Amino acid sequence: MLRTITMGSCVSVQGTFVKAMPDGRITVKVDDTVYSGVPVCKK
Repeated sequence: MLRTITMGSCVSVQGTFVKAMPDGRITVKVDDTVYSGVPVCKK
């Protein structure tokens, strides 16, 4: 499932959901790179 996260105030990344962290962040994978950040809420 594709998920979108924000890293900092300006950078957004969309990738395949990997896991949820205990602090509320999620991890997504884009190609071979893994990113962690705050999930973008659905409106």
